[in-house]
Amino acid sequence: MNLTEGFAQLVAEAETAPIAGWDFSWLDGRATEERPSWRYSARVAERAAHATRMLDLESGGGELLAGLPKLPPLLVASEGYVPNVAVAARRLRPRGAWVVATDGGRKALSFADGAFDLVTSRHPVETWWAEIARVLASGGTYLSQQVGPHSLRRLSEFFLGPLPDDSSRDPATAVEAATAVGLTVTELQSERLRTEFFDVGAVVYFLRLVVWIVPGFAVGRFSNRLRAMHEHIAREGAFVDDATRFLIEAKKP
Repeated sequence: MNLTEGFAQLVAEAETAPIAGWDFSWLDGRATEERPSWRYSARVAERAAHATRMLDLESGGGELLAGLPKLPPLLVASEGYVPNVAVAARRLRPRGAWVVATDGGRKALSFADGAFDLVTSRHPVETWWAEIARVLASGGTYLSQQVGPHSLRRLSEFFLGPLPDDSSRDPATAVEAATAVGLTVTELQSERLRTEFFDVGAVVYFLRLVVWIVPGFAVGRFSNRLRAMHEHIAREGAFVDDATRFLIEAKKP
């Protein structure tokens, strides 16, 4: 198979692959990303085992929650992307959890003040700090793993060109926002994680799923850059970048 035929096949396969929930298993063997050292899933599992009322924000298809060995007596998973709500419900309702659709446009949570002693969120698109503080009970905890500044910047710039140096995802900004709504930040960690894509199909699938890396991504719109990516990977063996992540834990007095 020549380079052109390989490109067309990889792109077509990735463009038609189903996307449901927050599941990256299609990328197994085609892309890798280092895991943060703080083991977020294990931390959530430990806290969930001791919580009584837990809310998980932006739960995707419920992948992380479905893997928890023990659920609190009340677990609510909230998700704003409508197709993911049904996926999460199929995973979580058999275990007694509730799944609620949120309205990102309102930036409000439909729960009573102080309703939860634990709120978690992995990779939120936006953190609604005021609402998190409101729904947390006194002494409650917010635990979140978030995308850090300039994550996968080389990948974004490969398609979009140079990007501004500022970023709204700075950990220091998160600390300021948490403090401003009366929360006390008890832990903050940040890491850079090597990420590799081994074929252009992996890039296409990833950009379809993680839409903020290249806003407005479509194969037709970026066909020339995708072909350049295919040639780069054929020449170098992989497209290599760094993802950034930070862990933040905050408590309500």
